[in-house]
Amino acid sequence: MAEFVKTSIENGVGRLTLNRPDKRNALKRQFIEEIHSGIDELTSDSGSRVLVLQAEGKVFCAGMDLGEMQERAQSENGKQEWLKDSEVYGDLLIKLYSLDVPTITVLQGPVLAGGVGMVLATDMVVAGEDTFFMLPEPMRGIVASMVTPFLIHRTGPGPATYMLLSGERVYAPAAQRMGLCHAVVPADQLASRADELVTNVLTGSKSALAITKQHIANCLSSDLVQQVKASMDVSAQARETADAREGLAAFLEKRKPHWQSD
Repeated sequence: MAEFVKTSIENGVGRLTLNRPDKRNALKRQFIEEIHSGIDELTSDSGSRVLVLQAEGKVFCAGMDLGEMQERAQSENGKQEWLKDSEVYGDLLIKLYSLDVPTITVLQGPVLAGGVGMVLATDMVVAGEDTFFMLPEPMRGIVASMVTPFLIHRTGPGPATYMLLSGERVYAPAAQRMGLCHAVVPADQLASRADELVTNVLTGSKSALAITKQHIANCLSSDLVQQVKASMDVSAQARETADAREGLAAFLEKRKPHWQSD
């Protein structure tokens, strides 16, 4: 039985809910594996027409569980474990992106780091006015390598560069202009707007929607899936640096990091 994920399907609408609100839905390996299984469960149903990704709590996703990452840093086989973490997460992004059925993400509150990657791997995004996006990886001595291909695909290189290097928050109205989300509504209208979008998607032919998704992928100037696969090694390598270990330790100890390059 899943510990961190809830799933349901009704009238062709599969819903996968991130359910680790006490940890701000931070992504540990078990959590990501449960998301994999939940997606497989929902999309294996022959009646599945659309997948909705949502979350419990005030935070959609705080990114990777930095406590678990720190444990990797202190283990004897940290490099291998980091690569495995990168592969599990990267494969999740590829799975979400490659689904035949349309995918809709419903956001509330902060969306950080690896959480941004999950959002960008889906087709359509509805966000509450309180939502903001942030890629703080360089502040932790690591990089958002697997988020990068999806971010550039969605926003273009200019906005992507700003987000990846500045670490600043991008609130929902600005995020909508950049293409990170498609609808922004007050928090009390979030569920109804998401349901409206689901209803509109369901008016389309299942086969036509699947063909459209494949055609969009084929129209890209480069292979996004291959970029993500190449980014797995980059992610693992970045986590192995001394700055990565210092950044993670500083975050967990609530202090300013001391970079080797300073």
